[in-house]
Parts: sequence; structure tokens; C-alpha cells
Amino acid sequence: MLSEDSNRSWPERPVDPATYYEQWEKIRPAFHAAMQGHRLPENSAENLAKVYLPLAGWIAARKLKETLIVGINGAQGSGKSTLCDFLRLILTDLHGKRVAVLSIDDLYRTRTEREALARDVHPLLITRGVPGTHDVALGLEILARLRSARDEDSNRLPAFDKASDDRRPEADWPEFTGRPDIVLLEGWCVGSTPQPTAALLKPINALEQKEDADCRWRTYVNEQLNNEYRKFFAELDCLIFLRVPDMDRVLEWRGLQEEKLAAIAGNARHVMTPESIHRFVMHYERLTRHNLNDLQSRADMTLFLDEKHNFYQVRTPIAPDDA
Repeated sequence: MLSEDSNRSWPERPVDPATYYEQWEKIRPAFHAAMQGHRLPENSAENLAKVYLPLAGWIAARKLKETLIVGINGAQGSGKSTLCDFLRLILTDLHGKRVAVLSIDDLYRTRTEREALARDVHPLLITRGVPGTHDVALGLEILARLRSARDEDSNRLPAFDKASDDRRPEADWPEFTGRPDIVLLEGWCVGSTPQPTAALLKPINALEQKEDADCRWRTYVNEQLNNEYRKFFAELDCLIFLRVPDMDRVLEWRGLQEEKLAAIAGNARHVMTPESIHRFVMHYERLTRHNLNDLQSRADMTLFLDEKHNFYQVRTPIAPDDA
């Protein structure tokens, strides 16, 4: 849901009313089907459409001669995957674009590789998520293949199984045929930048204080952002930031996300306890807080979420102290 004056915050003129309602009538059946697939309340469809339709149009208007790489950053539970699914639907059905979606989660290193990192670098690197636990070279390779693909070429996109905490066999990876017009690359750290070294010294939570007292883990993560990840994120043509209100909402929404995943899978055995979720999110906390202070001034588009998970504003780059 957007505030009444939010249209003035779009970087270009939003879809005019006649075009908007024409698009909405055309996409409505598929949009509602997607709502059901994501277990979203039906009465929120039009409010979401007021954000998703103009945003898809904004992306389509940015089309380059070659494949456009759109980064989507948001904290855990912010709705990145949902946004990507709806953008793919709208960009395909309304704008005639070929759209590939790649999650940075599917680039996680294998369990064996992370066990080696935990042994050789720091024990906390066994937990997937932070920079250093992704196969960035694989990500760059996939983007290069998609950009250069011919119509008859088929490329497999990586897939990670979070239940087994390991990468799926390549034979089980989904395929994308041809060269996409647009790649949506989503992830909680997509487009993130390293912090100043001095900012790393003081621990921000119990995990850092007790298990990274010498600052070795967070320094390693920061160095990864300054090197391999910088090269990867340089591939982005534009960046969209889903800005959550605060870390409390991240914890709350990550818990809801866990329940949703269990309901879809029909298996509650793999659901993390609140205590497990809290520990898990602490791995992400430092960079999430950094993104909240940094990304809205650099992202090409920031979508602001309120405490009820509604969109209330859409803005182009602003200074952090203007938030």
C-alpha cells in the first residue's frame, strides 16, 4: 500500500490511469493466481499492483541493447523472492520480455566447501549467508553465459537445497533457454559495500562478542565484499532496495517466512525455533544494519516497507539523514 503522494516520488511519470487499468485488467487473473501461490491475502492484490506494475514498467523502460541485470536487495523476510516472481510475471506477460531470476542464495558454496572455510578461516563460516559463503565465480560465469546465449542455447541456473544445506546436483538445476532480456538478481547482500575497518572493531551482538572476539570472521567477510563481491556487483545495471523498518521486523518476518516454508513443504520438522532464528539472523545483522544506512543513497529505487509489511513510499536516491 502506498501513501497518497507516493507517485510524486517515482523517478519518471508513473503509468497513467488509463494505461494502468488496462494493464491491471489484462494481468489480473495471473496476478491473483500468483497471490494464491504465495499465500498472500486476496484483498492486498490491488495495493501490490500499484507498486509492482509501475516498477515493472520502470525496469522495462531501462532496457539496454544487451541483457539488463537488475539487482534486488532486501533483508531476510522483506519479500525479495515474491517481488521477483511478480516482476517476472508482469515483465513477461505485459512487456513481452524474457526474464531470468537468479538468487544469490542459490550460489552458496557446497557444504564441503564451507566446512573447509570453517576449518581454515573461521568456524562461523560453516553457516551460509555472509559474503565469503557464495561461489561468486559461478555467479559471474552464469551471467556471462546468459548475456552471450543464442536463441537455441540452454543454460542451467544453480539451485541450493536449504533443507540439506547443500547445493543440488547440477542435473536438478532449472534451465533457461535463449538470452534473457532481463536478469533479476536478488539477495540480502546484493549491491552491499564493505564497511570502514574501524567500524568492525566493536561487536554489535552476542554472536560477534562471544564467537568472533578477535574480529577475524567479520574482517574476512568485509574483505570479501571489497574484492570478489565488488566485481560481481559491478555487473548490475541498476539496484532496487527493499528497506525494512528495523532489525526487530527482520526477526519477526524471518520467523513468518519459516512458518510459510514449512506450510508449503508440509513438514514442520525443519522449522527453526525462535532461538535458532535469532542466532541465524545475528550472522546477517551487521551487514543488514549497514545496508539500512547505506543503500538507499545508492540504490536506483528504494521501496519502503512499514511495520505491517506494506509499501508506503517509493523513492530514488536520497541521503541517509533524509530517511
